Amino acid sequence: MKLESKRFAQAASISGISPEDLTAFFSVGKARRYAPNEWLFHESTPRQWAGLLLEGEVEIVLGLHGSSHHVATLLEGSLISEGLLLEDEAHGNGAFTRAGATVWQIDREQLLAFRDRHPETFYRIVSRVAVSVLRRMRLVSERLYQNKQGTNHVGGYRLEHDSLGRREISNQVYYGVQTLRAMENFAISGVFVRNFEHLIEGLAMVKKAAAMANRDLGRLDVAKTQAICGACDELLKGRLHDQFTVDMFQGGAGTSTNMNANEVIANRGLELMGHRKGEYEHLHPNDHVNCSQSTNDAYPTAIKLAVLLSCRNLIRAMRELERALNDKAEAFKDVLKMGRTENQDAVPMTLGQEFSAYAVMIGSAMRAVERGAEELLDINMGATAIGTGITSPPGYADLITSKLAEVSGFALRRAPNLVEATQNAGVFVQMSAALKRAAVQISKICNDLRWLSSGPRCGLNEINLPPMQPGSSIMPGKVNPVIPEVVNQVCYQVMGYDMVVSMAAEASELELCMAEPVIAYDLLHGMMILKNACVMLVSRCITGLEANRDICRKYVEQSIGLVTAMVPVLGYEQSAAIAKEALKTGSSVYDLILDKGLLSKTQLDDMLRPENMTDPREIANGI
Repeated sequence: MKLESKRFAQAASISGISPEDLTAFFSVGKARRYAPNEWLFHESTPRQWAGLLLEGEVEIVLGLHGSSHHVATLLEGSLISEGLLLEDEAHGNGAFTRAGATVWQIDREQLLAFRDRHPETFYRIVSRVAVSVLRRMRLVSERLYQNKQGTNHVGGYRLEHDSLGRREISNQVYYGVQTLRAMENFAISGVFVRNFEHLIEGLAMVKKAAAMANRDLGRLDVAKTQAICGACDELLKGRLHDQFTVDMFQGGAGTSTNMNANEVIANRGLELMGHRKGEYEHLHPNDHVNCSQSTNDAYPTAIKLAVLLSCRNLIRAMRELERALNDKAEAFKDVLKMGRTENQDAVPMTLGQEFSAYAVMIGSAMRAVERGAEELLDINMGATAIGTGITSPPGYADLITSKLAEVSGFALRRAPNLVEATQNAGVFVQMSAALKRAAVQISKICNDLRWLSSGPRCGLNEINLPPMQPGSSIMPGKVNPVIPEVVNQVCYQVMGYDMVVSMAAEASELELCMAEPVIAYDLLHGMMILKNACVMLVSRCITGLEANRDICRKYVEQSIGLVTAMVPVLGYEQSAAIAKEALKTGSSVYDLILDKGLLSKTQLDDMLRPENMTDPREIANGI
């Protein structure tokens, strides 16, 4: 594929770089097509390429830990990841495409070669890129400052009341009295609902769909519906997430989180209607935002939506890990090594086969996670308190399910039995078990990476992991396998979360599971850290991993296990005698076979070819 001149003209007008310089710079490279919702790169990962956006749009986002923020949208003709020209640092933002995109990419090696061949052109481009990046940073800083200024008005206090009495609430905040009480009661973890943007999005989707259903059934008028939907749309765009101030660990089966959402939506809706916060006679958190709902159907449904949204991110990261492992399987398909069982020499295999097996593990784990997510599509909206639908109008359960499917984009279904669905948290247990399975398999791979890279002089040393940081404060030159180590620890945490989710679901008594808040925390936090671990494992370990081919080959030639491959040719008795002599004398099986004239070097080397050692085959006559 060749770049059209109009693309250079577009890029030149956006970047200020001359078309001639851009043409020279992008004379090498290749086009890469990204699928819808695919990540181009993740925040904190090493920069690998600079590119030109040929088709589609790319979203630039900031934030890894459950709460991300939109920074910018890049249009066709934009330079992307051009920071590689300025520094060798990791990406400060992440980038993905919602509807697909095509990017012309020049990798790091090509970029450095261009710099050496055409230094004047290269540094002209660098100077313009620096100006462009500085201008972008200024715009982002101004926007952040303006947003901050917009939330710093001092407006005194308002009085709100609930069934326990009156409290003063700052006019700066959008939450109300029930959220305030929850903040005081549940000062537990310091991890708040605002840390999990997908949970806020799930709540906003539920409240918006409920308002639409209540409008259609005559429970809400048009003005109130529009105000609720408008506030929910703002939440879905990332606004007011800082107002979700309740700790994720809470009593009440999620009532505090539900009321936090009701109060924020009500107060923002009041502003949209032209009223002041707290004037609940016009739009009430319970009567209107929570109309035809209970925490017991709204909260678990929001959790399911949050898990489904988080699952998308996790699956993308796991798919990248699977692809990286398959790439290494292809690169190492000709590297002969010893397989091991119970940490003892077994029979020869290829390093490619080893990595191919890892890729299959990740693929099977992905499918298990996807199967777990599919059952979350059954929701209990319309159940209200215990599944009987009390306080909801006839037809509401089916209508809210349809509306929520429309709002969320997921193929949601009304649970067959709303009473069962309100008290049974089994679907969360299944999802957690799928995450545990993924964690177990990813951790097993990391165990192997640490073993295979052990040494370098006194271990296996079959592979080299990319050196990430000095490994010791006392031992000079030591480099530890820190990336597999931290991924192991993430996996242990996810495995532990599975036990907590199981206990919390088992604690469901009679008509309700009171422990859904800890289920929400463990699932959402577990998926987030597992996703980040997969991204890091790919970018900072698997991609730069190398094989020590000579060492792998040497182990095969010296191993007693090699004699197993000789049995079809030499027979069991003679093979066993060679193994015994090799153990007694310290000689290699390879050398003993040659010394005894049992096979010629050509014949033995032919048998040791990777393709002959690792697949069943007919032994040629005369060997």
